[in-house]
Amino acid sequence: MPYRIAGIDVHKKKLAVVMADVEVEDEFQFERRWFGSNPEQLRQLSEWLAGQQVEEAVMESTAQYWKPVWGALERYWKPACQSREGAGPKSGILHLAQALSNRGRRGRKNDFRDAERLVKRLLSQELILSFVPDAEQRLWRTLTRTRYQRTRDRVRLQNQLESLLEEAHIKLSSLVSDMLGVSARRMLQALADGETDPAALAALAISACVLRRNSCRTRWVPALNSTRSIADS
Repeated sequence: MPYRIAGIDVHKKKLAVVMADVEVEDEFQFERRWFGSNPEQLRQLSEWLAGQQVEEAVMESTAQYWKPVWGALERYWKPACQSREGAGPKSGILHLAQALSNRGRRGRKNDFRDAERLVKRLLSQELILSFVPDAEQRLWRTLTRTRYQRTRDRVRLQNQLESLLEEAHIKLSSLVSDMLGVSARRMLQALADGETDPAALAALAISACVLRRNSCRTRWVPALNSTRSIADS
């Protein structure tokens, strides 16, 4: 019984796909196909692999372009492969290879040749394979990483803002608890609109009731007094 493995060389707009029966004793006879990277083409790729009774598929981790391909095969091809009559324990397995482990000789770049090399090196266990969790775990990981990155972006923006104000001798960070809070944003917006009166700027924070404990108007006016001197210079 034939045992077919597919190799996929992933690009931004197209996919070079090869498929061969690896149980033969002679040289592998690869069937080559081009597919697009849009959702409809990925569905057609999944149907073609299922129709050819491909048992395993291996692709290269090219930037972020492999993710839609992996997701489509995981959604369409993998269930069809595993539910097929006579499916084995390895049916529907997807492999993600690190790009460095599939590097060919210099000056011999060819899309189909790269895909064929993926199949050959998978069989000879020369590829470095990456772990890819299931779809639900990937979603949770993406959510966690996104929240962490947004927090880092906020801290970086706050530090840049504080550095800019300190360079202008505006001691806003020593008076407010949050440089990106409501009170601070109101004063920053007033500064951007051209307001230079320290008392008027201080009134924005006082009316918002977000002053730190023991803070008072006499502390705010000197801290914001540089706005007038900068405007006059």
